[in-house]
Amino acid sequence: MRSAKAKVLHEVAGLPLVAHAVSAARHAQSDSVCVVVGRDAEPVRRLVTRLDPSIRCYVQVERLGTAHAVLSARDAIADGWDDILVLFGDTPLVSSTTLARARQALADGASVCVVGFRTPRPTGYGRLIMSGDELLAIREEKDASDTERAIQLCNAGVMAIAGPQALELLDAVDAQNAKGEFYLTDVVAIAKARGLSVKVTESPFEDVLGVNTRAELATVEAIWQDRKRRELMLAGVTLVAPQTVFLSHDTLIEPDVVVEPNVVFGPGARVASGAVIHAFSHIEGTAIEAGASIGPFARLRPGTSVGQDAKVGNFVETKSVEIGRGAKVSHLTYLGDASIGADTNIGAGTITCNYDGFNKYRTVVGSGAFIGSNASLVAPVRIGNGAYVASGSVVTEDVPDDALALGRARQVTKEGRGRLINERNAARKASKT
Repeated sequence: MRSAKAKVLHEVAGLPLVAHAVSAARHAQSDSVCVVVGRDAEPVRRLVTRLDPSIRCYVQVERLGTAHAVLSARDAIADGWDDILVLFGDTPLVSSTTLARARQALADGASVCVVGFRTPRPTGYGRLIMSGDELLAIREEKDASDTERAIQLCNAGVMAIAGPQALELLDAVDAQNAKGEFYLTDVVAIAKARGLSVKVTESPFEDVLGVNTRAELATVEAIWQDRKRRELMLAGVTLVAPQTVFLSHDTLIEPDVVVEPNVVFGPGARVASGAVIHAFSHIEGTAIEAGASIGPFARLRPGTSVGQDAKVGNFVETKSVEIGRGAKVSHLTYLGDASIGADTNIGAGTITCNYDGFNKYRTVVGSGAFIGSNASLVAPVRIGNGAYVASGSVVTEDVPDDALALGRARQVTKEGRGRLINERNAARKASKT
């Protein structure tokens, strides 16, 4: 990856690779999840335990191969599970359906089940050597014969092992190979030598793609995005230009939402039925209720909620703001740490002055209020229901219900002074040439 951080901390759809693997394991009805960490062990451990405090982490101090990594979790394996699933932290697209099929093979009597895939270009992958429906061996390409290299059924790496036999099979793996490492794939030959059944369950090639480079990360991201877009459209969401809409791992969009081109959903976005997300908007950590209109060119940051039938227009930025039902924030506005009541109008150029360089303060605007254009609301401040703030005002004190607030200097007009200023400035410019 050519990165300062562990590979499995790189993200697909806003979620680290290892978290995708954990999610797949959970969705496959696993009762316990363990993560074996090596490089950058502490950041990975912190991440996975924050996601799920019940996850047990084990450190592979010496990295001596895949079987050695699995045995780092020996204590967990010894707890007496029905079956053990072995996943890779850099394979984020593996589906819970594939894992369930592998577990079912064990329930049907197999001691080991290997997940495989078919590809017309198998170069570089370990080949699965079959006899009927039994897997005889996994042959690495460098060890394969010409006939075996023509096999298009390849090893995906994911494996299920019957719990009662897992430790004895793993302990039988030796390091008698060129690299002196303990390979998980050797479990297959060991099981066959003991007369045990080894099965294969096939997975789509895309599901088992691993990530080793930034280019492969981008490929996996594109696959994930395409799947999620299709899922949403089939569920009743209109994506006007699907390839230009980018979604997060937890994006929730209800039917009859329209999403225009070039929209990005960061983590924590939820959009209710009937809302319209106009082009070039960026939405993160935001709940948008039914019938709301967002954008174009809106940026909704975490902590934002937009009420039913409310409008957030072009070049508006929000952060930690509740916008009430039917309220309008139509254009050229920044709202931070604020609450906007129902049916209130926020004029163009309005800003909440919520930060003094050290602390954040809150602005509360009541229902049915009118905030004129180019107003500055200096927090903490409260503006009442039905209040009217004149355009260009700087509001530093609370405004009662139904009151008019003006906070601007009185205009002074001096006849002819504009012409004199222009002449003076022109002369000054000419003197510099």
